Amino acid sequence: MMENLNRLAIHTITTKPWPIEEAIERYASAGVKGISVWRDALDGRNVKKIGEKIRSSGLSIVATVRGGFFPALSETERQARIEDNKAFIQLSAELGSPLLVIVPGAHPGQSLEESRRQIRKGMEAILKEAETVGLRLAIEPLHPMYADTRSAIVTLEQANDLCRELEHPLLGIAVDVYHVWWDPNLPRELKRAGERNKIFAFHVCDWKSPTTDFLNDRGLMGEGCIDIPGIRRDVEKNGFLGFIEVEIFSTRYWSMDQQEYLEKITEAYRQHV
Repeated sequence: MMENLNRLAIHTITTKPWPIEEAIERYASAGVKGISVWRDALDGRNVKKIGEKIRSSGLSIVATVRGGFFPALSETERQARIEDNKAFIQLSAELGSPLLVIVPGAHPGQSLEESRRQIRKGMEAILKEAETVGLRLAIEPLHPMYADTRSAIVTLEQANDLCRELEHPLLGIAVDVYHVWWDPNLPRELKRAGERNKIFAFHVCDWKSPTTDFLNDRGLMGEGCIDIPGIRRDVEKNGFLGFIEVEIFSTRYWSMDQQEYLEKITEAYRQHV
């Protein structure tokens, strides 16, 4: 029944072959209620008009994805990344997004400690810009296998600590099951985040075993070994009742008919989330 999809949102990257205009129409027709918009999907578009199109279709804009990637070896490059994040904040506001997901970044040419220091400085530098438009920022910890280039923040504990240090009402956390399912401290840290109302987003997919690619072989919910319903219960027990966002990178699924894939997504959501 369609009401089962009332909290389902899909990231545009999940159905990457579709231009955003087609994704909007197809998601809405399938009974999906939310969309999270990746920045590349907006390239060459009138962002305000895309926002209007999303809302007129009956979809909610859940988030824009993804800011961050602050660490770099030179001060010039670090400043350029801060300015790019500020520009994306303004773009998100123009679209009408309430939330920007932050993938913190890392650089293999320096220590994780230095990358974390640069992440903190970068976050501090963009919070005022977020304030000007009332945009919330969600730090997304990534699986430790991405600690070289994608994120020096690899646990929910580290993300919680950073939120605590910066202490800002617009700053919270995005919980992606693909990145946190393995963590024995996950229940404790979800509780910690929930106590401060810091769970801003919840992303789902599955960890295939075996996998062919740690980036682009994510599974549909139910195809792998993540206890998605269990993590959902913990997230909801700690106060999160927002959209459940399907975010899947999959060369295999991108190569198939995207309408058939969308049907698989909605069915997997009903059965395994």
